[in-house]
Amino acid sequence: MATPAVPAPLAQLPNALTTSRLVLIPLFVAFMVEAGDAHTWRAGTVFCVAGITDQVDGFLARRWRVESRFGKIADPLADRLMIDAAIILLVAYGRLPWVGLAVIAARDLLLFVGWRILAPRGIDLDVNLLGKGATWLLYLAVGCRIVTHDSTSWPLWLFWIGLGAAVVAAMFYVRDAWRRLRL
Repeated sequence: MATPAVPAPLAQLPNALTTSRLVLIPLFVAFMVEAGDAHTWRAGTVFCVAGITDQVDGFLARRWRVESRFGKIADPLADRLMIDAAIILLVAYGRLPWVGLAVIAARDLLLFVGWRILAPRGIDLDVNLLGKGATWLLYLAVGCRIVTHDSTSWPLWLFWIGLGAAVVAAMFYVRDAWRRLRL
């Protein structure tokens, strides 16, 4: 592993940001439940903060050369849990179609099963640009859906585009995993 580019206390910042995102999930859920089927800026703000920390923690970890095993596991887990919680609640309140939840759940299950197969073999797949872009787009779409009125349709279009990109990215991960397993 490369020598960190920052002092030891600062090297913990990316993991602290990831941990904070995990801690924000119950607060986000409480704000969503409180709002019910209405739009909510409080939950939207928490969701936005989580999305920003998602971008910052990985960037800092790579830039400062302080990537950790914890970060490689907790960062995508925090992303999945926050996005999944939002989608589940938006579907429950009739603000997103259930098929979106089904696709997200299937994709997340595929990623989890893939990780369970690859990790014991020491195979680590890098995040692909499409997967990262899909996550950004899903954060944006879901966040916009949370803060806009139910009659606003453009966040749904963003959601479908982000969901499609996430499915295509998952197919690339499956392809890459298959290649690595066959080596």
